[in-house]
Amino acid sequence: MAPNRLAQEKSPYLLQHANNPVDWFPWGEEAFEKAHREDKPIFLSIGYSTCHWCHVMEKESFEDYEVAKLLNEAFVCIKVDREERPDIDNLYMTVCRLMTGSGGWPLTIIMTPDKKPFFAATYIPKENKFGRAGLITLIPQIQKLWRDQRDDLMKTVGQITTVLKQISKDHNVESLHESILKTTYQELHQNFDENHGGFGNKPKFPSPHNLLFLLRYWNRNNQKEALEMVEKTLQNMHAGGLFDHIGFGFHRYSTDEKWLLPHFEKMLYDQAMLTLAYTEAYQITKNKDYEIIAHKVFSYILRDMTAPDGGFYSAEDADSEDEEGKFYLWTEDEIKEVLGKDASLIIKTYNIQKDGNFTEEATDTKNNKNILYINKRIDMIANELGISEQDFYSRLSKAREKLFEHREKRVHPHKDDKILTNWNGLMIAALAKGSRIFGEQKFIDAAQKSVDFILTKMRQSDGRLLHRYRDEEAAIMANLDDYAFFIWGLIELYETTFDVHYLQTALDLNKDLISYFWDDKYDGFYFTPDDGEDLIIRQKQSYDGAIPSGNSIALLNLIRLGKLTANPEFEEMASKMVHLFASRIKQSPTAYTQFLIALDFIIGPTYEVVIVGDSKAEDTKKMLQALTQHFIPNKVVILRPQEIKSPMIDNLTGYTKNHTSINRRATAYVCANFNCKSPTTDINEMLTLLNVGNTIQSDHQAGVE
Repeated sequence: MAPNRLAQEKSPYLLQHANNPVDWFPWGEEAFEKAHREDKPIFLSIGYSTCHWCHVMEKESFEDYEVAKLLNEAFVCIKVDREERPDIDNLYMTVCRLMTGSGGWPLTIIMTPDKKPFFAATYIPKENKFGRAGLITLIPQIQKLWRDQRDDLMKTVGQITTVLKQISKDHNVESLHESILKTTYQELHQNFDENHGGFGNKPKFPSPHNLLFLLRYWNRNNQKEALEMVEKTLQNMHAGGLFDHIGFGFHRYSTDEKWLLPHFEKMLYDQAMLTLAYTEAYQITKNKDYEIIAHKVFSYILRDMTAPDGGFYSAEDADSEDEEGKFYLWTEDEIKEVLGKDASLIIKTYNIQKDGNFTEEATDTKNNKNILYINKRIDMIANELGISEQDFYSRLSKAREKLFEHREKRVHPHKDDKILTNWNGLMIAALAKGSRIFGEQKFIDAAQKSVDFILTKMRQSDGRLLHRYRDEEAAIMANLDDYAFFIWGLIELYETTFDVHYLQTALDLNKDLISYFWDDKYDGFYFTPDDGEDLIIRQKQSYDGAIPSGNSIALLNLIRLGKLTANPEFEEMASKMVHLFASRIKQSPTAYTQFLIALDFIIGPTYEVVIVGDSKAEDTKKMLQALTQHFIPNKVVILRPQEIKSPMIDNLTGYTKNHTSINRRATAYVCANFNCKSPTTDINEMLTLLNVGNTIQSDHQAGVE
């Protein structure tokens, strides 16, 4: 049949549905005008291109002519890519959670032509099953309600709209104190899986911001258990099937509590946030395993997820050839065929079984396929094989490369190649910090290339950012996450390169963020700009879910930019944000761990460090390097290059103009909690002023090839 209107879109998700018999519309006035004209409700379906259950619902229902006929007769049908339009997704996901108590994708909303919802669900089967009403049953029922009981439906609409408006107006002004950090730690500790790491039961998500919070709690309180929780989680996530041991990178989440059976899609944001956790864990423990794992993830990003012009792609699907995980699974016979005599090493290391270890979630039965995972220390496996660890690593690396080359010949999962400003911002931040701590130039090169891409391809002539780029088109007005995450990346890039251009750009974009997103009446940042599309409500988000909230990152950005430039207005705004969201956070602190990372910075001790010296001189490089070798999360660092007569940094900070080097040597100016110390040319004295203790050596040397 002829393609529907989605064939004209850029989104890979919308294009996947372009040949459905459902008469899909993209979100826009044409659809709403038709709904008004024909007096039909809207059937809104929200998902994303790498979503497994979105694929299931498409094949089961949206490609089915019987279902399509019912949908086309009863509704005006709209498809939305949640990654393109997170504003729409956030709003109606809130509705779904209000109405059903849970959420997820695909998200199904039925609403009036005025965009006001009266029904919400996630995946809906074609026929009644799994205790869910099927579309065949549901559509005629809703059609009848719309025709015969419109008044009752409109009462539901009014109630939902009222609740949404109440939620959006969080005007309670309270305070948060250091005690909330302890409460959060205690709740995480209570919810911690001591056997396998991570939090809660299955399904189990990585939640890297929880780990980043715990590292700061360890740093603040010398709480040994906090660091142990992080290490247990990091090691078990990598050892399990959650990690792709052949091609690298982490899958989205584990369907079991042991990190063995993943949901196989790979998301850019997970790679970014997890590498930050492994990088900081390395910084604290100096455990080389964490450095190796971070390098592997970055290698995957640079190899498979980087556009030729520099932006980072969004995701890779869980499915290939209509089977979830098929690309990643192996039979024992296949491994033997590829590796020959070296097969035994892979079979023992990664627990390959003749009859398979992969249990299909839908049927709870095994086939002869295997997920690769590690459940023993590497030195123990080498000993069992009767070889040295050095020989073991060498052979394992070569065998892995052979398996990778063989796997490359398989049908690859679909890659969502759109480039999103917000997720690129996260990866820029991760690469910049990784380059700073590991000393890898290729990481900073990739981060800079992504920044250049966004600033040249995804920025309007007036300086404002756009959200999505694909197929030579940048579109969709940027949201809070785009600005906050990208500014975060720019700040990390400045503190790695000390190129003032990045700090200036961060300040320029932060100015736009405040101008278009800040609530002058009640404080905090809205998710959408004041000149954005008029939805039912304008939301403010602070919940840290699969990715941190824009308000959480914007809060940390304000603090850091305020410290870097001595701008008290930024710190005042940060204080207002803490008061605004305090009541939400007190109710469920573990849902706001990224926000509390910013609070940890505010509470202090906080440090401003200005290094003055020749930027190319060895003593300056060593002083800067000393700062990266220690975990000092609540600091900002400025380089004032002495070889330049009037360095540009002075125009942004003001207070650095009178900072000079002592006897032409690299000199550190350290201020702590609004109290500045005497400058020093001694690295150890600088570290003492920063209250740096001894590096903690990890007790868990698992061994990673």
